[in-house]
Amino acid sequence: MPNNNQDWKTLVIIGAQWGDEGKGKITDIFAAQADYVVRYQGGNNAGHTIVADGVTYKFHLIPSGVLNNKKIVIGNGVVIDPVVLLSELDKLAEQGIKPSLFISERAHVIFPFQGLLDGIIDDSKGALAAGTTKRGIGPAYADKAERSGIRMVDLVNERVFRERFSLLFDEKYKILKNVYSFTGALNKEEILNQYLVMAQKLKPYVTDTSLMINQAINAGQKVLFEGAQGTLLDIDHGVYPHTTSSNTIAGGACTGAGVSPRKIDQIIGIVKAYLSRVGVSPLPTEDTGEMGNHLRERGAEYGTTTGRPRRCGWVDLVQLRYAQRLNGFTSLAMTKVDVLGGLKEIPLCIHYKYGAEIIKEMPADEEIYAGCTPVYEMLPGWDDISDEQLTEMVAKGYSALPANMRAYIERIEKEVGVPINIVSVSPKREGTIFK
Repeated sequence: MPNNNQDWKTLVIIGAQWGDEGKGKITDIFAAQADYVVRYQGGNNAGHTIVADGVTYKFHLIPSGVLNNKKIVIGNGVVIDPVVLLSELDKLAEQGIKPSLFISERAHVIFPFQGLLDGIIDDSKGALAAGTTKRGIGPAYADKAERSGIRMVDLVNERVFRERFSLLFDEKYKILKNVYSFTGALNKEEILNQYLVMAQKLKPYVTDTSLMINQAINAGQKVLFEGAQGTLLDIDHGVYPHTTSSNTIAGGACTGAGVSPRKIDQIIGIVKAYLSRVGVSPLPTEDTGEMGNHLRERGAEYGTTTGRPRRCGWVDLVQLRYAQRLNGFTSLAMTKVDVLGGLKEIPLCIHYKYGAEIIKEMPADEEIYAGCTPVYEMLPGWDDISDEQLTEMVAKGYSALPANMRAYIERIEKEVGVPINIVSVSPKREGTIFK
């Protein structure tokens, strides 16, 4: 694998579509150069899959840099389920990995009753549901916004935690019971004691991570910021209300880690060679027929967190141009290009039509967006390529790729106005080409 560009000090890696673009692999590659890898938003509703040395790892809260023995940070913008985090730490310990982990004292904590509310509330919304993973992410962020949430610094202070937990539990239990007619059992003391035990296990990791990150940057160390989900799921700029509950775009790295925008050096957007998403929402370029099934099975498009089959379709330039406007990518990485091998033609959505109107920019009005139909340009495909042939092409570099594959990549590059400097043709670290 050719050496990737090392001329950076701070780097943000963002999903340019709907998540599941392969951020974990690209983060893992760049983490080899970094001193710190920082996760700055989301929770265990997101998943990263990494294949390293023939072993497949799946993370939900632990930053991907853990496999590179780097300092890994869970920033203040993340909502943390201590059960999930400790489970991931235990699995790493079983594999002989002891991470150098730091958790922001300002990160908020997820509780079981928030998970219950997550599912009940989303199910009650019908067609306006977000398609939540029911992990308690949305309610945890909602409690944070209404200033009744509990932070890690509160969790590890028993006196403070007991007081705040009692208020939060009583409030949420009343809502569950009186608003949503919940009849299940929730044992207040049992949950309290469980979290007190977990608090002691996590306390050694809890610190002022914003201070740590800024000191590292000021000292000339390399800091990699790892995003979760994708641009179109951003709470402010995504296809609302079918979004996640945090800011997934590049600006979220600043608020979610506690650093100035002036300290961000490069921003890499990850785009899949086709399109996929988990969850409900209008999705103009979704292919609900045979080709959509082909992409799903060949690309193994099933959610890391839930196992749900992903909806698959074709690259949408309206979305990608929008993602570029929001994030200001300095470059793009295209993943899973190998999945398109063997197709005679590949559709590329250049704009939408809404009735007789041509739509070139993402509409905020969901009714309009749901009525948009994609206008495709058909690009010539390329023959299927064996793993052995791909290995040879990677060794030779970008120019060894089939001409039609390069034409497809370069057409997207031109339309978005950002260079595609990384091309991934397999889930392995070694299956990566740097232009």
